[in-house]
Amino acid sequence: MPKDTPILSLSGITKRFGGAAANKAVNFELGRGEIVGLLGENGAGKTTLMNVVFGLYQPDEGTIRVDGVPVGINTTADAISLGIGMVHQHSHAVARHTVLENLMTGLPGRRGLLDRQAALRRLSEIGEAYGLQLDPGRLVGDLAVGEQQRLDIIRALFRKARVLILDEPTSVLTPQEAEGLFSALRALREDNVGIVFISHKLNEVRAITDRIVIMRRGEAVADVPNDGTLTNVGLATLMCGHEPERVVRQPGRKGETRLSLKGLKLNDARHRHGASQPIDLDIHAGEIVGIAGVSGNGQVRLAETVSGVEPAFAGEIRMDGRAIRNPSVRHMQARGLAYIPEDRIGAGLVGALPLLDNMVLSRFAEAPFARRGWLDWRAILDFATRQIESYDVRPPDPRIPVGLLSGGNQQKAIIARELAFSPRVLVIAQPTRGLDVSAIAFVHQALMKLRGEGCAIMLISDDLDELFQLSDRIAVMYEGEIVCDMPIEEATVSTIGLAMTEGRAAERRAA
Repeated sequence: MPKDTPILSLSGITKRFGGAAANKAVNFELGRGEIVGLLGENGAGKTTLMNVVFGLYQPDEGTIRVDGVPVGINTTADAISLGIGMVHQHSHAVARHTVLENLMTGLPGRRGLLDRQAALRRLSEIGEAYGLQLDPGRLVGDLAVGEQQRLDIIRALFRKARVLILDEPTSVLTPQEAEGLFSALRALREDNVGIVFISHKLNEVRAITDRIVIMRRGEAVADVPNDGTLTNVGLATLMCGHEPERVVRQPGRKGETRLSLKGLKLNDARHRHGASQPIDLDIHAGEIVGIAGVSGNGQVRLAETVSGVEPAFAGEIRMDGRAIRNPSVRHMQARGLAYIPEDRIGAGLVGALPLLDNMVLSRFAEAPFARRGWLDWRAILDFATRQIESYDVRPPDPRIPVGLLSGGNQQKAIIARELAFSPRVLVIAQPTRGLDVSAIAFVHQALMKLRGEGCAIMLISDDLDELFQLSDRIAVMYEGEIVCDMPIEEATVSTIGLAMTEGRAAERRAA
């Protein structure tokens, strides 16, 4: 076999879902010891193409070659046997099992028995070679998000993957965790592993890849070397077909207090945070308050408590000056609060249901979608079609199961659903996680428009650039309490970053 034969080659790959073509005659090559970035807007067909390679979908047309030899990949087992591994955006590991148990699942063993010692040796070898260390006895449910992703990569290497596909690998990682991942990828490249790196984070793509393939509306439209001349604007223009807009926050007019939290203690404060201080926070009409914090410091619990998903341990929630007793999701929604959670499939959508059903999931029993106890499917279809078109959800088929949409299009679907009813208060978590540059601009514009209409917005994001771009004020959460709350004009990345990592100690030190 010639040395320059690609380890993976795709020729004319076409994949259709109903009448929509997710991939259109795509050609793609991956060399040994090469990291290829795969870029494109949400719904451009990147993940679908790699799901074809991994055996999750079968192509309608085209040929897959491994080491120059045509192969049929009908199942994930076929892909694994050919040395192809895929790490998905969300971990598929079993939370109740240990790291080692997850790694050994599906392995043949020896004489009908699982070989624990061989598995431990293999785990140690991978750790030493690539810096991917994990305690084999830890429960997966106790691992941080970054550690779970490390486990997924180790699992692929356990099965001797020579081709490693990474789908949005850094979407939930801290910068430190991302840099650790990149170190491992560089070591894998030195061992001649071919790597496909799918991401919307253009700085990271430029930092780690050797070559970049751009997809647009199901087609591969560019294949460019990462030779140091590429810019984020240039890549974004190739992805979108035009230079993307950047939303700039304009001075706004702050109105009356719309949402008020008084002495609020989160329900798990007794267990995780002990005697944390209660939360006092006001958000006014026409104001965006950004909630910053290292992941796991209570931001999700705050959003769930304010939206009625979880009860508060103590304290009071007021909307428009009125205390809300025993708030529930239905009660808060009826008062004009919309909630967009960070967990799209787990909390925001039902993956097995069509997009049509998901677009009215939180309001299916209300007019105009229901009449005298019966669903009005014509009204539901008209609403879903209108919102899908307005928010450019792809593919624009209201009957496609929402689980088949890309993560970015799932997010656009939730936003399209919740913003359709002109909320008075919006609680939104990680609004642009996994979205492309064009979709990010679209979501930011939608939030700015809502702010201009007098909505009070609680914006929870791990992206400090996003918070500084959109927020009128930034509040920092640390160990379940708000330790810093300041106007955007006074905030700096340094002060916010210190509060995120040191809590009130940063404030005392500055004094």
